[in-house]
Amino acid sequence: MKTKTTGLIVALCFLAAAAVSLADDPNMGTWKLNETKSKLAPGAPKNHTVVYETAGDNVKVTVDGTDKDGKSTHNEWTGKFDGKDYAVTGDPTSDMRSYQKVGDRVLKMTVKKDGKVTATGRIIVSADGKSRVVSTSEPGAKSNGPRNRAVYDKQ
Repeated sequence: MKTKTTGLIVALCFLAAAAVSLADDPNMGTWKLNETKSKLAPGAPKNHTVVYETAGDNVKVTVDGTDKDGKSTHNEWTGKFDGKDYAVTGDPTSDMRSYQKVGDRVLKMTVKKDGKVTATGRIIVSADGKSRVVSTSEPGAKSNGPRNRAVYDKQ
């Protein structure tokens, strides 16, 4: 009986530590697009609300927005910030996405469709944790710098 109890306690401690670690992540929470501060390419889809939340020892990212024609969009991704690909559901333009922590407040993002990289980006949360900037570009883009720069305010 002691072995089972000890095993259960160890497992619960591990899950609690993982949850606390994710809770301290500055990316976690609800983010709303600040269109005034953003610089999006003409016809680019807009992610109006992005929610990062814990899902066990993973992170779940839920995105609601509009496509280039103004129609509502919704997609979800669940995985880890470990640079590995995890499935995206609800997005006709991508089927896999990866996030990798490259700093305390910085994530690198790669978006794929059918195994091909369709976009890359960097997400930087401000030092005060009240805003974040998502800069994305397409591979081989002819312009210098990011194609889109979306600014979000924490809710």
